[in-house]
Amino acid sequence: MLVQWEQVKQRVLHTLLGAGEDALDFSQDVEPSFVSQVTAPGRSALDSVEVAYGRQIYIFNEKIVNGHIQPNLGDLCASVAESLDDKNVSDMWLMVKQMTDVLLVPAKDTLKSRTSVEMQIAFVRQALCFLENSYKNYTLVTVFGNLHQAQLGGVPGTYQLVRSFLNIKLPGPLPGMQDGEIEGHPVWSVIYYCLRCGDLNAAMQVVNRVQHQLGDFKTWFQEYMNSPDRRLSPTSENKLRLHYRRVLRNSADPYKRAVYCLIGKCDISDNHGEVADKTEDYLWLKLNQVCFDDDGSSSPQDRLTLPQLQKQLLEDYGESHFSASQQPFLYFQVLFLTAQFEAAVAFLFRVERLRSHAVHVALVLYELRLLLKSSGQSAQLLSQEPGDTPMVRRLNFIRLLMLYTRKFESTDPREALQYFYFLRNEKDSQGENMFMRCVSELVIESREFDMLLGRLEKDGSRKPGVIDKFAGDTRAIISKVALEAENKGLFEEAVKLYELAKNPDKVLELMNRLLSPVVAQVSAPQSNKERLKNTAVAIAERYRSQGVAGDKSINSTFYLLLDLTTFFDEYHAGHVDRAYDVMERLKLLPLSQDSVEERVAAFRNFSDEVRHNLSEVLLATMNILLTQHKRLKAAPAGTPGRPQRTVEDRDMQLRSQARALITFAGMIPYNMAGDTNARLVQMELLMN
Repeated sequence: MLVQWEQVKQRVLHTLLGAGEDALDFSQDVEPSFVSQVTAPGRSALDSVEVAYGRQIYIFNEKIVNGHIQPNLGDLCASVAESLDDKNVSDMWLMVKQMTDVLLVPAKDTLKSRTSVEMQIAFVRQALCFLENSYKNYTLVTVFGNLHQAQLGGVPGTYQLVRSFLNIKLPGPLPGMQDGEIEGHPVWSVIYYCLRCGDLNAAMQVVNRVQHQLGDFKTWFQEYMNSPDRRLSPTSENKLRLHYRRVLRNSADPYKRAVYCLIGKCDISDNHGEVADKTEDYLWLKLNQVCFDDDGSSSPQDRLTLPQLQKQLLEDYGESHFSASQQPFLYFQVLFLTAQFEAAVAFLFRVERLRSHAVHVALVLYELRLLLKSSGQSAQLLSQEPGDTPMVRRLNFIRLLMLYTRKFESTDPREALQYFYFLRNEKDSQGENMFMRCVSELVIESREFDMLLGRLEKDGSRKPGVIDKFAGDTRAIISKVALEAENKGLFEEAVKLYELAKNPDKVLELMNRLLSPVVAQVSAPQSNKERLKNTAVAIAERYRSQGVAGDKSINSTFYLLLDLTTFFDEYHAGHVDRAYDVMERLKLLPLSQDSVEERVAAFRNFSDEVRHNLSEVLLATMNILLTQHKRLKAAPAGTPGRPQRTVEDRDMQLRSQARALITFAGMIPYNMAGDTNARLVQMELLMN
């Protein structure tokens, strides 16, 4: 019961987006509750984007269940973006693929590998690479869109591209620029934009051409270029920083200041707004300043760690600073490029129109073992856990998937099943397999028993369902769903499922429970009784032909209830003699004084399902005797072929049988319906 309540609680949590960080603070995207999304019956609840993603998930799972090499889920999902013709979505997937293209360690402990210095260095390198490639593409588009003004020429390469770009971006002379010009542009602006495009060789080309104007910079830059981790030696770094503090901090040349801060990873409080006027530029500068080795030589104003930058972006600036509601993709990018994958996904998931993208990014991270998952299933979508370092966030992956599928699981159960397959290695708080639990709930909710779990053919064989592809042990899943259906009171569905799971004891036990209340009812077409009787007869025929039997007492109860159903059908149809014959064969009631004690003793072995019908059986049998008695009396006395003596003997026999029934009713240790005994006595009196 406690487990059931826990599951109900989880369902409510998954159905309604909770308060706290799951609540929406967007003015334009007011998120409807999942409860209010009612789709017309028979119509899919999936939109075109969700359908496109669903197709790729199907392809991915097909390969896995058929034992093929696991395809790249990131590539599959990114192909959806191509068909959508939406640059934001295409760029997002480009970034996700770039950021996850790190040397993956098959670590059991995702937290350990995610927070390792090697992995964090790799994330920063990939983020810089993405930002630099994006910027280079932007300069190309700008130049080729303004060829006349750009005056592109010379040897193809980054340097010429930057020179042409600056013809558009900085057409006139700028005040305060230092150290002269190169081909009509301030030296430091050319160096900065070569670095911004990620081409250190092009920047070196510029430095070499004007080295006499730049003092010690060439030496430092050469060292920076040749360093595998893009870091000067402590000695050079200190010299550069000292030079910067004494000479450059208040320089009027913003490009020179930016380049020095970047190479020397210093003065982290300066945001270089004149140069880095876009969020991407700011991010690129800051990621360049991030350092990982703490040798204690850097003063706090010259030391920026990745967790510091993460905190600044997620907590200090937050959504409002980046106008996240107007520019959700930008804020997602800010978090994702600083390796805050969980916070990025949780944020995007809250924007309803972008929810499907968020879910599939989470799936890609999950498959690459890069996702930090909540340890408890009742945690909020994004949470912090005790013992984790301050900037570590965890995503409630199970809840994310269940919230996503909740929208369409009743209209598109096949698609929902594809997503649940990702949970095959997850367990809930009770240690139960999440895939099995979700399938069980999905089948009960959608009532698509045959389609999902398979169907029983007339010959007793099972026609496979969708689930067969995913589960090795389908019987275990079907048994679980059957138990779930039984616990919810869906006994008829549970009977079918238990038969699918080859569990005759449960099939017959539930059929006994179902048949017992309707045995004595009048059988009308389309009635409850008619339907249950047909089901029971079909089961009986199948089991007899296959030689299947359940537990002895359950088995005998089932066939006795079936026979009693036949008895009442004959009785209600007015076929009293046929009904009498059935009762005589059943040996349930004493039809002579000699058999009373024997029947009373036998009564103790009957199950409750049979006992509950005893009042009706006694009254019907007494009524049959009374009807036969009346018919006997109504016949003309001593008709030929029926001498008077025979009639009197039969009359005595009927009255003796009636008395036997009354004796039996008084002796059995069972409380029958209040007026049963009185009615029996009344009918017996009518026979005297």
